[in-house]
Amino acid sequence: MTAYEEEHLGELLRELPPAPEGWVKAAQELPAARAALDSLVERAEADAAYRRELLAELEQALKAEGIEPDARSVAALRARLERD
Repeated sequence: MTAYEEEHLGELLRELPPAPEGWVKAAQELPAARAALDSLVERAEADAAYRRELLAELEQALKAEGIEPDARSVAALRARLERD
């Protein structure tokens, strides 16, 4: 890509409207949510009793970790825990 093409691309990007506030907030929260999910899975892999409890109460566990339980996050966690 030439310098001209990069400059032109920059100009085009500047013309775009700002990202919606909800998108920005979600992007900011995503790393912490992923870390919390990873922590839950790690604990569940180390302790079978905890894993059973977690699977029985996924929504409560997500709330306890500060993650708003929605269909996507519950399904993602359930899929990770039921792989084995």
